[in-house]
Amino acid sequence: MLKLELDDYRRWADPLMRGFERAARFLRSQRLYDARFLPYGSQLIPLAAILTVLDRDGESHEARGKVARWYWCGVFGELYGGSIETRFARDLPQVVKWVREGGPEPATIYDAEFAENRLLTLRTRNSAAYKGIYAMLLKEGARDWRTGEESTMQSYFDERIDIHHVFPQQWCRDHGIEAERCDSVVNKTPLTARTNRSIGGNAPSGYLDRLDVPARDLDQYLRTHLIDPAPLRQDDFDGYFAARKAALLKTIHEAMGKPIASGTVEEGEDPPADYEIVQQDSMVSEDT
Repeated sequence: MLKLELDDYRRWADPLMRGFERAARFLRSQRLYDARFLPYGSQLIPLAAILTVLDRDGESHEARGKVARWYWCGVFGELYGGSIETRFARDLPQVVKWVREGGPEPATIYDAEFAENRLLTLRTRNSAAYKGIYAMLLKEGARDWRTGEESTMQSYFDERIDIHHVFPQQWCRDHGIEAERCDSVVNKTPLTARTNRSIGGNAPSGYLDRLDVPARDLDQYLRTHLIDPAPLRQDDFDGYFAARKAALLKTIHEAMGKPIASGTVEEGEDPPADYEIVQQDSMVSEDT
């Protein structure tokens, strides 16, 4: 920045502003509506620069798909949380060349790795990958369990959609489910505030009936959250958890375009915690 010449500033100021506008549209297309759930503010810098240089070359279906793959590899690979200046310097020429000329995949894609057991350590918004999974669920078309409405940018804020437990914390405590799994992102999903109040601390078999939605329709809504309705209706936490974990891993694999690694991760993990405080289950009836 200290070496920036005035002529260079004048040349790039307006195009870069348009690049940030393109970046905002890109984030909306990926269902990233809320600053609280933006995985990395730092990744906005190379994203805006890439879209600035690509200009209209970045508007084709293939180009958008490549930029999205680079973006999600950065998120799920958790590559923008430490020293990032060198990565920034590589991202711009490598992604642009990859999009325009079909060159080699950028280093960010090559370096990205998501380990299967990482899902167990994603418990709060401190993790970029946690926020990324939340956005992916919205992008998959997660519908409200009461109304069947798909989230839009307007309904997201109007209905106060946030991430909440599927098997409530109180139920998990009462049934000896360890915090590691209870508070994992595998046991969370985007829900409206009103729907979450309907859940309270009840067993799934109880709160699903309380939603007063025909079973066939409700099962369809649950599947849009990558939830298998059968174990949920039977209060089978283990069956639910295994099926949801597999579905989330498949979605992450598709977003990254890379196999999921086996084993565990060593860096970027959230510190061990008891039951999450940020997103407490509401015990209040929607009628009170």
